[in-house]
Amino acid sequence: MFGAMTVEAPQPPASGPTKELPVAVAIPTPQTAGRPARRGVAIDARTLAVGGGVAAIGVAVLAVFLWMVPTAAARELTAACRGLRAEPELNAALCAAGQPCGLPSPAPDFTAKDITGKDVKLSDFRGKVVLLNFWASWCGVCKTEKPALNAMAGEMASGDFVVIALASDHAWADALTGVLEALAPQAVPDGQPTMAKVSAAFRQALPNGTPFKVLLDPPPGDENIGKITAAWGIKAVPESALIDRQGNIRAYFVNKRDWQSPVAETCLRSVIDG
Repeated sequence: MFGAMTVEAPQPPASGPTKELPVAVAIPTPQTAGRPARRGVAIDARTLAVGGGVAAIGVAVLAVFLWMVPTAAARELTAACRGLRAEPELNAALCAAGQPCGLPSPAPDFTAKDITGKDVKLSDFRGKVVLLNFWASWCGVCKTEKPALNAMAGEMASGDFVVIALASDHAWADALTGVLEALAPQAVPDGQPTMAKVSAAFRQALPNGTPFKVLLDPPPGDENIGKITAAWGIKAVPESALIDRQGNIRAYFVNKRDWQSPVAETCLRSVIDG
């Protein structure tokens, strides 16, 4: 049989009061023939209580940290986009309860056609950050916004970030004419725009196209606002939505912005790099 072995804490200084601390005690087990005795370890109940308390504190600290991370990220995004005058809340059409709501909020999906006639869904870009710009060729303010949007997209568009310009126009000839008027006004053909004339002028003036994707959102009848745009609760253009990789609207902007400004880049980067 082995004697009991005790692991004790260091002795306190002689000058201070003494207090016994929890200990772990090795307890020998009976020896059987041909086998050496084995030792079991009994943990004092106070040791278990202290260890459990420390573990509980650690779990609580981790929970608080995990709660604070998204909250801090939201504050950072709000601060980054404040200088770009992002809207504090979304209009009711973009909210599940039918009442104005805060951000983030899921962006309603839609399907629109590109210049080739292909159907393109907003959800096709899931996994990328999207700046969705609502505009129209008949909107003068929209066209004054386009050069900065074009320059920003040329600098920042990548596999992680895409700019979509959704045009509330009845025909592609109108939408392409609007792009030309904004980016290459000297190339706009004279007379009534036809697809043949506008396409030829577009290819000559912008042989590499644009760094942003143009989709068509035809208005019904004689109206000016496209069906998709109206479904988003938009009554006038331009407006823009900054959408994260999960398809949530993270910032919303009414009227034009200087997309080439440093504050715009900071706002966009806060979502792209977030």
